[in-house]
Amino acid sequence: MALPRVSEDPSVKQELDSQVQQLETAASVEDAEFKRREIRVVAKLDLFLCPIIIALQLISFLDRGNIGFAATQGMTTDLNLVGTQLNTAVSLFYPLYILSEFPAALIVKRIGFNRVIPAAAASWGLCCLGNGFAKNFGDLVACRMLMGMFEGFLMPSLTLLLANWYKREEIGLRISYLFCAAAISSAVSGLIAYGILYMDGQAGLPGWRWLYIIEGSVTVAVAFLCYFVIPVSYTTAYFLNEDDRAVMRKRAELTEAYSGGKGHYTRAEFLMAIRDVKTWIHTVIQIMCLTILYGFSTFLPIILRFGFNFSVEQSQYLSIPVFFWGAIFYATCGYLSDRFSRRFLACVICAPLGMVGYSMLLGGQNLAVGVKYFACFLIATCVWTMGGANIAWLSTNTAPDGKRAASLGLAFSVGNLGGIISGQIYPQPMAPAYTLGHAWSLGAVCIAFCLWWVLRYIYYSRESLKESARGESTQEPVDFSDRAPTYKYER
Repeated sequence: MALPRVSEDPSVKQELDSQVQQLETAASVEDAEFKRREIRVVAKLDLFLCPIIIALQLISFLDRGNIGFAATQGMTTDLNLVGTQLNTAVSLFYPLYILSEFPAALIVKRIGFNRVIPAAAASWGLCCLGNGFAKNFGDLVACRMLMGMFEGFLMPSLTLLLANWYKREEIGLRISYLFCAAAISSAVSGLIAYGILYMDGQAGLPGWRWLYIIEGSVTVAVAFLCYFVIPVSYTTAYFLNEDDRAVMRKRAELTEAYSGGKGHYTRAEFLMAIRDVKTWIHTVIQIMCLTILYGFSTFLPIILRFGFNFSVEQSQYLSIPVFFWGAIFYATCGYLSDRFSRRFLACVICAPLGMVGYSMLLGGQNLAVGVKYFACFLIATCVWTMGGANIAWLSTNTAPDGKRAASLGLAFSVGNLGGIISGQIYPQPMAPAYTLGHAWSLGAVCIAFCLWWVLRYIYYSRESLKESARGESTQEPVDFSDRAPTYKYER
């Protein structure tokens, strides 16, 4: 006897269609409800996590960059610095900084963000405070080298902290907060330095010593607070309730391919990172970006003082609007790159403005001071945006967790060779033109701009191959990574 064909029964078919429609409606309602709850949770993360990372990044750049302001307030004379010793002191911050960044990226999740970050901040804060009691070049260099070693733990730790809490389409804006904080710190440092000018002579100490003592003490206090406010994980976070934790659990499941969830890296994942050509291209770009970032943020007060012939007070407060403009522009780019998931445009859109700015300073011997000051705003447009956008692009296009940690560790550690370079390209004997510094920075912007086009070609080529593989329904590889067909690159 033949079996009845259900699909030919109109009443049964109508009932099945009705059930399918009900399921789709229920799923749609459930998804909308989850989105509403997720928005609330992300708002909580922004409220409780982002102020912590912004404060840490801000004080980090305050402590490393205040040497430029101290130099304009008499430090070079009091410590008897001659020739290029100031530049050497700036550069020697970075060797131990570079060496500590890569291991920091690999161990921070194992030991715990709530332990590593506060300990590192307290340590470099004490070193910064020690700068205020330096008696000679050797004391200054010793404090800066130790400060660099401890500060090297911060940036990879904060980036991985963000990746541990946010989804990949949310992280670009939050990483932009780190670089915005760097720009704001330079502006705030100008305000602080200008205010501390009036403390010159208090307790028998010159103003530049008070600059180090006050900023170092604040860093130690912030580090103490961070031990209590940085959460261990979403399961124990003090600002999340049970419903929020359920949302975070589902977010973790949805992004498992991106975040990995192992908490440590394997040898295979490390090899994935070093064998991937995009890791090294992003790293070379980061060297270029950090060369101009550290060079511009550290030496702008000196350029204004000895290059544009402003007074000490003017060189302090005229740097403030330049740095604020850089922060505002990068915050805007970070938001838009997240909003439209377009990383390439965020990288390349600002570079031509930086090229114009450095070109004006290079060939502007006969330009009015006001025009050269305007060129500084053009440069600030690209300085922080380039480095932050590059790291965000690498982070969102690397999986699993171990590969991303290794890739970011390499980009941060090797990229900070730019810090060593930046300390040498603005020697005081080259004032007021500073031709070497401006020419080197212009070349760095051009190299980064060209390499981003190479990366764009690589991402589009790989995505094209993935599209073909998806059409063939090939089996997922055992060792999942961003090279898998199901993983879509953000371009």
